[in-house]
Amino acid sequence: MESESKKNLAIIAVLAIIIIGIIGVFILREYKLNEEKKNATNSKIEDKQENKEEKNNSKNEKEKETVDNIDYVKLGKEALEKPKKGETIAIINVKNFGEIKLKFYKEEAPKAVENFLTHAKNGYYNGQIFHRVINEFMIQGGDPTGTGTGGESIWKEAFGKEVSLKRFPFRGSLAMASVSGVEKSLGSQFFITQAKYNEQIYNQLKLANAPESILKAYKEYGGYPSLFLQYTVFGQVYEGMDVVDKIAAVETNEANDKPKTDVVIENIVVKEAE
Repeated sequence: MESESKKNLAIIAVLAIIIIGIIGVFILREYKLNEEKKNATNSKIEDKQENKEEKNNSKNEKEKETVDNIDYVKLGKEALEKPKKGETIAIINVKNFGEIKLKFYKEEAPKAVENFLTHAKNGYYNGQIFHRVINEFMIQGGDPTGTGTGGESIWKEAFGKEVSLKRFPFRGSLAMASVSGVEKSLGSQFFITQAKYNEQIYNQLKLANAPESILKAYKEYGGYPSLFLQYTVFGQVYEGMDVVDKIAAVETNEANDKPKTDVVIENIVVKEAE
């Protein structure tokens, strides 16, 4: 297994690129929106009221699409709240470890949620293992072969990512595993982020000019910033992070991060929150 220092260096390198990219996207959107407003001002528009409404809609859309206008501290707090009565939840029963309780983000990641819940209801994950475990990063499962190379979606074909600016990968986030650079690679594999707050990563976020809201949220709720907008976050652990931490702490093989003793998913129960 790589040393902690090497892992942190790798994290920082990727992190800086990603955050700068996010800010770059924001700046580009800002520029385009400003240009559109200038063009609208110079053109002849008969219905001024309609033009005003269009500008307001453009402004509202802009606010929805930028990291600067999202309250990540609020989202982090909401992520840890228990689901409302009647909401769909899932309970992962892990042999000899306990229960991991999940809630879902159907609005932002409808296909990922449907895929996971359907697999769970059909017993697809029963008896599978968490085949990849890295302490202070994540635990990964959902592969019937237990190798990290298998699994398929309920549609028998891979599907694309569903990323959202609202779904920062906080500690306890449930996300879909995917292949880097492949447009459609999501199947059945999933992972749960386990990383706590790391001061070194926080300092790199500051250097990358990350929005204040993200800085505060990361400091309070932890997570893995380099995954932001790179992976589909479709749910959150709201109870059972102690179980996730115990799994993350098991002894693993250096070559592939596979636990030396199988960590088995007995079943995943889907039900309505009470």
